[in-house]
Amino acid sequence: MPILLGLIAVGMAVYFFLLRVRRGSDMVAEVIDMASDARAAARRFGFKRRTNVHPVDSIDDPNLALGALATAFLELDDLPTRDTRAALNLQLRTQGVAQDADAAQEIAVLGHWFVQTCGSAQAAVTRLARRLYKLDGGASFPTLMTVLQATAQASDSGLSKRQIEALEEIKRAFRLT
Repeated sequence: MPILLGLIAVGMAVYFFLLRVRRGSDMVAEVIDMASDARAAARRFGFKRRTNVHPVDSIDDPNLALGALATAFLELDDLPTRDTRAALNLQLRTQGVAQDADAAQEIAVLGHWFVQTCGSAQAAVTRLARRLYKLDGGASFPTLMTVLQATAQASDSGLSKRQIEALEEIKRAFRLT
């Protein structure tokens, strides 16, 4: 009888281990798919990463910089909801930043990647705001504020403390204060 119980315990341990391995492989597959989504989005917008240059400094399209900045601003909120992400997607389309829903989604994917390469959403906001100002000299500021305001209104909780600080940083980057 103890041998039978031992075999059952070993069988259950093997089964448990196999389940854990399968979940791990699923997570790896998701990460690989996310990386391929970011690469596809980068190709669509003609983004090319240059050697020895930060990825944000490689942005040449003001619309991409604006969308990435709006995404970074959204990620400053502790838990951005699906509604706020949908509002961002809608605003990117209605303000002429993205042509269609797929392009707006790809801008959001690239924006998230830029946030990751900067280390934090706060650092990304600062760097993206400076890059956007350098690209168009501040011409996109009204569009940016419209996108950020409409996205913030979709949130039930309003602006977070970090988002308010980011607005001040954006004003400084655009040399408005």
